[in-house]
Amino acid sequence: MVTLLGAAAAAGWVDAVVGGGGLLLLPALLIAAPGLPVATALGTNKLAAIAGTSTAALTYARRTKIDWAVAGPAAGLAVVFSGTGAALAGSVPAEAYRPVLLAVLVTVALFVTFRPRLGVVSEPQRRTRTRVAAAVAVAGGVIALYDGMIGPGTGTFLVLAFTTLVGSDFVHGSAMAKLVNAGTNLGALVVFASAGHVWWLLGAGMALCNIAGAALGARMALRRGSGFVRGVLLVVVFVLVAKLGYDQWVS
Repeated sequence: MVTLLGAAAAAGWVDAVVGGGGLLLLPALLIAAPGLPVATALGTNKLAAIAGTSTAALTYARRTKIDWAVAGPAAGLAVVFSGTGAALAGSVPAEAYRPVLLAVLVTVALFVTFRPRLGVVSEPQRRTRTRVAAAVAVAGGVIALYDGMIGPGTGTFLVLAFTTLVGSDFVHGSAMAKLVNAGTNLGALVVFASAGHVWWLLGAGMALCNIAGAALGARMALRRGSGFVRGVLLVVVFVLVAKLGYDQWVS
């Protein structure tokens, strides 16, 4: 149990900086409670995650400027699409997603590595009406649907969506990602809870630890800047690639 609470705190920190906390918390939950149904593990994870992402979102909102014209509509849309994804969870096997996600993540890793200025400084000239609409659709629709169905890596995909589509730097992209991620967690949690797939007592303890990690992570990201977030982003992406690759070809 102590290990699981520690994983919740670590996941909160990672999520607040650049997303991907589910990569830590969901496997830890399944290992600590091997008899737990997958849907209940997903629902309990969402209870912890929404506490952390909401804390991080509030921290960013108080300390930096957020592009509400992008983040607001995307967060609202995310509640609906994530809930839809949660309702569909289990209908499509994870094996069907792995090759696509692996290809996307490898492309992302190469893109970020060979474009060292991406996300380090903002590029406001890239923010057009078309790109704003695309960012809202991708973040609030496509990525939110994925979060409801599967989850791990959602925050990372959101950060990348905002940096590549509307030219945000990594700190401001992460701030917007936390708002949208709170929406995706809320939509999925409502669906899982209505079906009885939340372990409330354990989830509450994990939520408290997730909040502590998220508060620390958001403050570190704001203090240390986009270069720090970029470094953490690359680490998380490479770990995601390794985990998905292992699941695809070894396990």
